[in-house]
Amino acid sequence: MIKMLLAIAALASLVGCSTTTPHYDARFGDAVRDAKRKMTIHPDAGKNTDQALGLDGRASRETMQRYQDSFKEPPPVVNVINIGGSTGSSR
Repeated sequence: MIKMLLAIAALASLVGCSTTTPHYDARFGDAVRDAKRKMTIHPDAGKNTDQALGLDGRASRETMQRYQDSFKEPPPVVNVINIGGSTGSSR
């Protein structure tokens, strides 16, 4: 009886060591690495010393100022009044 209990206890302890997802763990993180590869357009872009074409300094500064100012006040409230009207269902 004692030998059987010891055998059951040994078996129960070995079950805790087994892995349940061997195939999933082997490919863990592949989706993130694949997404990073797809989002990288030009990995050597930092080595390019040519001047970037686009907005001049004044236009860039004004654009950024308008963008930052847009967060100082909440957007205007739009009042929608629907008194006794239906939403498109017909009788």
